[in-house]
Amino acid sequence: MTFDELPLPAAVLQGIRDTGFSTCTPIQAQTLPLSLSGKDVAGQAQTGTGKTAAFLITLFTRLLTSGRPADKGPRALVLAPTRELVVQIEKDAHQLGAHCGFGIQAIYGGIDYMKQKNALKDGADIVIGTPGRLIDYLKQKVYTLKHIEMLVIDEADRMFDMGFIPDLRFILRRLPPFDARQNLMFSATLNQRVMELSYEFMNLPGKVSVTPEKMTAERVSQTLYHVANKEKFPLLLGLLRREGMSRTMIFVNTKREAERLQDRLNANDLAARVISGDVEQRKRMNILDQFKRGDLPILIATDVASRGLHIEDVTHVINYDLPQDAEDYVHRIGRTARAGAEGTAISFADEDGAFHIEAIEEYIRHKIPVEWAEDDLFVNDYVRPKHRPAPAPAAARPPRQGRRPSGQGGHGHGQHKKPAEKPIVAAPSSAEGEKKKRRRPRRKKPADGGGSPVEP
Repeated sequence: MTFDELPLPAAVLQGIRDTGFSTCTPIQAQTLPLSLSGKDVAGQAQTGTGKTAAFLITLFTRLLTSGRPADKGPRALVLAPTRELVVQIEKDAHQLGAHCGFGIQAIYGGIDYMKQKNALKDGADIVIGTPGRLIDYLKQKVYTLKHIEMLVIDEADRMFDMGFIPDLRFILRRLPPFDARQNLMFSATLNQRVMELSYEFMNLPGKVSVTPEKMTAERVSQTLYHVANKEKFPLLLGLLRREGMSRTMIFVNTKREAERLQDRLNANDLAARVISGDVEQRKRMNILDQFKRGDLPILIATDVASRGLHIEDVTHVINYDLPQDAEDYVHRIGRTARAGAEGTAISFADEDGAFHIEAIEEYIRHKIPVEWAEDDLFVNDYVRPKHRPAPAPAAARPPRQGRRPSGQGGHGHGQHKKPAEKPIVAAPSSAEGEKKKRRRPRRKKPADGGGSPVEP
């Protein structure tokens, strides 16, 4: 099916042509006839198959044909679990909707709080955001959800994994009734709990599923190496030098391992940088831009980057650590072989990672081909980087306010610890002394039981 066969406005078709699209992908061919007719859709497809374009085309078409309300406020809301995914959706929306004239605003944490707040106040037709900051502005009454005509939830299963469902429900309950808006939900996996959410907040959605029997992209060549933990870096170095990997993503399970790997690669003249959950947002975006431009050949990432990132021409994905969650394996290797391209996914199974192979293969429903590395592939004469400086010990920290540093005496010599002394009580002020003088002394009963007071 071509896009010209669909009932699309001229402005939307022009945006599609500008991006170079002409033929629908399978998920688009099954989704668009339903969604363009106004029906709700819950769609499942492999990552990188065009889910974003499917819901953006529907969104632009609906807003162009429904008429613009007089009141200010967003007309469409797109919810995504991660900041990187929000940024990617916003970029695609600007490209596909370049001729539609809509105001598009991304809302996510870690950057431009006041700028985003002012943009919402000024009015935006389409808001794309993560739940946390959207709720923050909503509670401040910066914007309203009363005029939402279309809702899109992307990566719904990831919302559950990241604990966003309470926030998601908070937003959904403040939208117009489900039958007064159109709802689209897209995800790489649609499990039972996701479908329960769709039945609760959507209007009898049609379920669209594309090749669910195969979880991984067909054009990804997968390889598994069984290797000891101490041999992982020598093998990685040998593969990087042999394969000539021009744009490679390396996934690890922890930030500490990511930083260690970055130091070792940089020490061996391989430019690499790290993105993880606690890297400052501006820095993360700058690193991603370098990688997308081709200025940075190797990107090391934790699972924060395994979902939603669309980076063209990623040639290799390497699982330096096998993921503990089988779903993360699918999303990691989905960073390559996107939009019909080919790619290579290489995984290392060390002493710990080997325990996760069975669950991964059961989830993807096929065995990962195993290769055995020849001895000449290992690089053992690599440069060892300098160790990162250890954090300052607790004793070097400044003392708390109002306390003397440990070991200091009353005169500041600090040579010997003074014995504990009773606290010195300050002399009462004159006013306090007067009060004490005015107090009547206690009366004591005389020894003989008489009633007259006796002076003490």
